Amino acid sequence: MVDAGAEEVVDGGRTRYHHGDLPAALIAAGLELTRTGGPDALSLREIARRVGVSPNAAYRHFASRDAILAAVSREIEAAMAARMVDSGALNSPASGRDLLRAVGMGYIEFALAEPGWFAVAFFSGMDDDPARVESSPAYGALAYALDTMVSGGELEPARRAQAQWPCWAAVHGFAELALVGPLRFVERDELTVLARRTVDTVIEGLCR
Repeated sequence: MVDAGAEEVVDGGRTRYHHGDLPAALIAAGLELTRTGGPDALSLREIARRVGVSPNAAYRHFASRDAILAAVSREIEAAMAARMVDSGALNSPASGRDLLRAVGMGYIEFALAEPGWFAVAFFSGMDDDPARVESSPAYGALAYALDTMVSGGELEPARRAQAQWPCWAAVHGFAELALVGPLRFVERDELTVLARRTVDTVIEGLCR
């Protein structure tokens, strides 16, 4: 009798079973596919093939392409949030402004470094619900930076209200222009200068 916790694996036309964390393996394969191909490259059947299981085994964990896409997107959002605070500013920020600058630049740098993943997170329908975006780790990193500015006396509490979406719009818009708009023709060094100018302009506008 086959263990209910075992997973089906296709091996040269024969069927065998093994134990393991299949959902994690399927998500990892989805990340690999979308890293270079974006959301259009994601197929549950191709993911199953890469992992070495039958499509039916994959469907037992993810009922549809949208389900695996959502799981992959959540992993990408966590990776983006890590990039947004990876400069060390989160651990010992010189100021709230420095933290917000690190978060904003981290967002743009992730988009430029990982365009396929960025497209999954923000151009595949996964971000249609504002409530879902607001619960993402990346949005949380932005909220923390703004709250740090308030607690440090750098941002008036009245100006903190609803500040997240304008900040998000600025860095997201820049990233989109750099990936698929006219800024895609600009050299990377100049792009970095423009990105910093964009982030600093937003910060100055908040604190004015």
